[in-house]
Parts: sequence; structure tokens; C-alpha cells
Amino acid sequence: MNTMTLGHLSLAEFTALAFAAFLVGFSKTAVSGANTVSLAVFAAILPARASTGVLLPILIAGDVLAVLTYRRHAHWPTLWRLFPAVAAGVVLGTVFLMWADDGIVRTSIGAILLMMAAVTVWRRRAAERETDPDEVTTRAGRVKARSYGVLGGFTTMVANAGGPVMSLYLLSAGFRKLGFLGTSAFFFLIVNVSKVPFSVGLGLIDGHSLLIDAALVLFVLPGALVGKWAVDRINQRLFEQLVIAATVLGGLQLLLP
Repeated sequence: MNTMTLGHLSLAEFTALAFAAFLVGFSKTAVSGANTVSLAVFAAILPARASTGVLLPILIAGDVLAVLTYRRHAHWPTLWRLFPAVAAGVVLGTVFLMWADDGIVRTSIGAILLMMAAVTVWRRRAAERETDPDEVTTRAGRVKARSYGVLGGFTTMVANAGGPVMSLYLLSAGFRKLGFLGTSAFFFLIVNVSKVPFSVGLGLIDGHSLLIDAALVLFVLPGALVGKWAVDRINQRLFEQLVIAATVLGGLQLLLP
């Protein structure tokens, strides 16, 4: 990857990365999808491809904190439905990274996020009723799970941007706030850990990137604590609106030059 060490960062750049790490912790315990802002900050300061390797261990630290906080609320039938499709998406994303440049990656994922946010808003306005996650076992439900799973695996591999995709799937499946956070916590811990060998093989994670991670990971914990405090004060409707807004913001950031 394009090497950048901790010593190459100015104080302003390090401060921005520290805020992005704080936001990772917040997003993992409060508004999933908000860490697309972190993705944009890392990509703006570090070489775009290299930024995904630096960000991945920080995301895993946030995932561990989220699992410790919401482990009792995970919905495992949904997770088992998603994992095979996600694995296929991760493999596709790895192949894509072997030839795609940063511009193609950013534009593709930004367009996907905006399209899916629009579809989610349309679906929720067309059908106000809540759907029990256990009911998503029909043929259409399985097709939807596989589609979101492949897209989620693909986007999380190429740009650590799978959060908004899976957030939209869980919202469309009718998850309430705690079930949403518990299910996504386990999902991303497992998926992000599985991405590590691929990222090492692509040269996205190395000794230099891990040194930057060691300096930034300390900022994830306070972000997670603030998120846990905030989520108890956010009602369900506002929670869903914030998740969709974070998805749109992330998609626009990826599309902008």
C-alpha cells in the first residue's frame, strides 16, 4: 500500500483521525452507519486504499465493545441467513480490489448506498406495519437477505462501507432498536475479523498501519460510552431516521471528488 507512518501525520490530521475513531465507537453503540463519516475522514487524510487497512482494526475494536454492550439482543436466525451471501460478497470485493482504482471503488459504493437508501424510504412509506424478523422466511425474504448479504460483503471488503447496507436490511426487516444493535454487533465482529487475512494479503494491513491503529484505538472507547448513553435517549422513529440520514451522507461523501 502507499506507506504512511504515524510520524507523517500533522497534529491536525491526527486530531481528525482521532475524532473519526471516536465516531466509530459512537456508531457501533448508537447510530449504525454513522461511521461512513469516519470512512470519509480516513480516506481524505490517508491514501484511499491504505485507509481501509488502517480503519479495519479500529472497526473491530468498536465491534467488540458493541458485542459486550448488546450481546443479549442478537437475532441469530437472521445472522445465519446472511453469512453465506456475505462470504460471497467478500470474495467478490477482494477480486474487485485487485484491479479497481480508488475512483471506481468510491463511485460504485456511493451510488449503491444512495439507491438503497431511496428504496428503503420508499418501502417504509408504502408499508407502515412492523415486520417480525422471524417472518422474513418466505422466498422473497430469502432473496432479499441474499441480495443485501452480497452487497454488504462486497462494500465492507472494498471500503469498510458495509454498515449502511446492513442497516438498511435490518430496518427493512422491522428490527427494533436493541435487536438492531445486537444483531449488527455480532454480524460486523464476525465479518470484520474474517476480512483481516484478505486485507493482509492485499497489503492493506502492515506494521505501519498497525502503529497508527495503536495510537487511535484509545479513542474508540469514549465514543462507545457516549453512544450507549445517547441510544437510551433516542426513540425508535428518530433512530431509523438517523440511520437513513447517515447512509445518505456516506453515499454523497463517496461520490464527491
